[in-house]
Amino acid sequence: MAEALVGGAVLSATLQVLLDRLASREFINFFRGRKHDGRLLKKMKLKLIGLNKVLNDAENKQITDQAVKDWLDELKDAVYHADDLVDEIATEALRCKAEAEYQSSPNQVQAPISTSTDSFDSEIESKLVEMIDILEDFKKEKDELGLREVVEQNWSHRLKDGKPHSISEKVRHFSYVQGQFDGFEKFKVIKDAKYLRTFLQIDSRTYGQRRLSKRVLDEILTSLTHLRLLSLPRYQIGELPHSIGNLIHLRFLDLSNTLVNHLPESVCTLCNLETLLLYNCHLLTTLPAEIVKLIKLRVLDLSGTNLKEMPMQMSRLKDLQQLTAFVVGKCSGSGINELKELHRLHGTISISGLENVTSGSSALEAKMREKKHIEKLALEWGSTTGDSQNETDVLEKLDPHTNLKHLEIKNYGGTRFPPWLGDQSFCYMVSLRLENCNNCFSLPPLGQLCALKELTISRMSGIRNMGQEFYGESGSLRKPFESLETLSFEEMSEWVDWCILDAGEFSRLQKLEIIKCPKLIGDLPKKVPSLVRLEIKACPELVASLPRTTSIRKLVLKECQGIQLEWLGVSLVETLQISGFANEFASELLTLTNLKELKVERCPRLLSFSELVLQLPKEMSNCYASLERLTLDGCESLISLPLGFFPKLRYLRIEQCINFETLLTPDGIELQNLQLLESLSIIFCNNMVSFPRGGLPAPKLSSLWFQSCKKLEALPEQMHTLLPSLQQLSLSDCPEIDSFPEGGLPSKLGALHIWNCKKLVGGRRVWGLQTLPSLTSFLLEGEYEDVVESFPEEGLLPSTLESLRIQNLLNLKSLNDRVFQLGSLRNMHISNCPQLKSLPEEGLPSTLVSLHIQRMPNLKSLNKSGLHLLGSLKYMQIRHCPQLQSLPEEGLPASLFELQIQGCPLLKPRCLREEGADWHKIAHVPGISIDGETILD
Repeated sequence: MAEALVGGAVLSATLQVLLDRLASREFINFFRGRKHDGRLLKKMKLKLIGLNKVLNDAENKQITDQAVKDWLDELKDAVYHADDLVDEIATEALRCKAEAEYQSSPNQVQAPISTSTDSFDSEIESKLVEMIDILEDFKKEKDELGLREVVEQNWSHRLKDGKPHSISEKVRHFSYVQGQFDGFEKFKVIKDAKYLRTFLQIDSRTYGQRRLSKRVLDEILTSLTHLRLLSLPRYQIGELPHSIGNLIHLRFLDLSNTLVNHLPESVCTLCNLETLLLYNCHLLTTLPAEIVKLIKLRVLDLSGTNLKEMPMQMSRLKDLQQLTAFVVGKCSGSGINELKELHRLHGTISISGLENVTSGSSALEAKMREKKHIEKLALEWGSTTGDSQNETDVLEKLDPHTNLKHLEIKNYGGTRFPPWLGDQSFCYMVSLRLENCNNCFSLPPLGQLCALKELTISRMSGIRNMGQEFYGESGSLRKPFESLETLSFEEMSEWVDWCILDAGEFSRLQKLEIIKCPKLIGDLPKKVPSLVRLEIKACPELVASLPRTTSIRKLVLKECQGIQLEWLGVSLVETLQISGFANEFASELLTLTNLKELKVERCPRLLSFSELVLQLPKEMSNCYASLERLTLDGCESLISLPLGFFPKLRYLRIEQCINFETLLTPDGIELQNLQLLESLSIIFCNNMVSFPRGGLPAPKLSSLWFQSCKKLEALPEQMHTLLPSLQQLSLSDCPEIDSFPEGGLPSKLGALHIWNCKKLVGGRRVWGLQTLPSLTSFLLEGEYEDVVESFPEEGLLPSTLESLRIQNLLNLKSLNDRVFQLGSLRNMHISNCPQLKSLPEEGLPSTLVSLHIQRMPNLKSLNKSGLHLLGSLKYMQIRHCPQLQSLPEEGLPASLFELQIQGCPLLKPRCLREEGADWHKIAHVPGISIDGETILD
């Protein structure tokens, strides 16, 4: 991100972002208690603060003092490295946090892959010391250059609440938090800040579509001719105005993740532009021809675009340090030889369109061997040329520098791989992916890559046998794949045999995946002492035994019936997913006493758990004592499930077990009260008839979901006392349930969702929901003919309700005044109620924040519904109401922030900007969308 913020004021903004990150809670928490306890990081921060104070003076003096300019340029590089270092720390902090959350999550079980925090701390400590020394040198030099601290007053302005505030015309740096709809009013305060240098978007927590008023671009930003930095990521900007060319001082332009489909030619006049970010601009297919005039360009990020070719003469951009994508042109675009002058390229580059390279000599001109700073390289052919010899020559001449760390080759049509691939000189290569190279009949000696940690071989239909050549020279002193940690084979349609040496070649392998290799009949490696995760999917011909190693923690076996289920060798496995096995094997699972997660799918002869455990003595009842998550899907032989054998169970899901009848407690086994169970789902079990007598004693159960249990007549008994933590109850397509249990529902219930439960809905007058003080969400859906004509009845819904969703009530004719009495209601959704012609005249609750009206074919009017009185309403959506003729005569509330109208042909012309009859009713709304087209001020 900040590595590209360059030049004078931009550098100041970069440093400010860095300092904010260093002061963040995430950084402080991460270093607390670690080896150096953040002391070095604090020291680096103080150095940066000191340098930041003289930047304004340096920016002014660099115009006439070349020494100061050189000092700033060198400082800029140092800041790049400091930012990289901060990114490393942030990444490790995020990884540690995610791993901790994952390990503590009741919904996930993942064996930890060993990592050395000590080595990370030592590495970071040495880098911090080096960076502090560098910054100290800059501090001394700034004194020698006579740079003085300038007390900034009103130089920076951060818009925190999205509301405009007056700012000084002296402001140089402006930052803001991106909103969903950012209109002219939000930014008009900076229109008079004529010398603004930085327009930076920060800390966006807005999800979904983000829109920026065209007026902001046309009337404000392009008039700020002193801008150095312009950051507009994630907006739905389709194009830039031609006046963008007015920003002649611009150094940094971020348009990433926007809908830009082309750049105006005026961009090519931004002669000072050093960074242009266009990543994930999926609609961008071409670059302007004269972009090669931007000779100061250092960073051009094109990853995630759909460029068809590069402009001619890309070699003129000799200062490029980061070019993430290069597309070889067929006729008019740049050839691959244009890369030869780009000596300074760093980091990642993806070269595609290689089918347009006509000869190996052309590829040689790219001089990839000389680009020693490239760490990640992707080579991709777009289609088969039919000339496999030419493709072989091209790949051979594209040999990269041996410093390369990551390599990916896709759609290569040659018959063999070049000698450089797999050569021992590539001693830094840590990851390699070969994909869809269908004409190759053998693999290169990848075992010779001593640093290789991750290898993926995918869709290589020419590979039938994998022998000694895969490992390298047999007489080598080094063991093949000595560093490999992850090995994946995917969609190898013709692969039959895998020669396993079992000579210690996979001593560090932690993850092995074999997916969709339908003809593979070979064996699996046996000597894999570090293997933690093994996944075999859709390999029906593979006949092999499991590796006998106690290191395996996760085992996934799907559609591979030839695998011999010898559990003793993997006795410490914690996560087991098994699918498509025809034989009985449930009794063998008893040996897996460490099992925490078990998922069984489409195993029709799985021995019924009840039949199994009833044969066991009481002392063996702890076989599943560690199990936390259990999913049984499509197990036809399962008739019942004893709950008393799962004392640590948190999550239970039973789905499409067509003969499943009941949950039970086996005789002679003490029920352990399901103390930890949090979620229970029973889905498409049409023969389920009952629960254990007396109910389910699960004090922590928070979610309960039953769907398509056609014979189930009653919910568990004593829910109000035995399930005190229940927060969500969902009932779908359970036609025989006619009431809630005696005593009612638990008092903590927060969400009740009911779909297609006719008998239950028929008795809704005695539900007693008004006694539930925590109920905030209610959904009612189903084709209840002659059951629901008016809704809601008196006393049906509690005053605590915040969300009400009504769907597919085909006979609903009116919403009565009880809706108005729901004094806490914030969200209301009405959908597909064809008999409903209007909203209640009594009005809706004034607390409403969002209102969604969808698929109402007979809704004609919103008049007299009191919408204009809803002072809290922010979001309103009207979709597919073909007979709705107009917005209410009284208008819409001033609080409305977003209005979406779609599929309303009579209403649409009345809402056209300026000219529609209803435009004056919605002109105040910041964000308006009509049939997908956004209207902003």
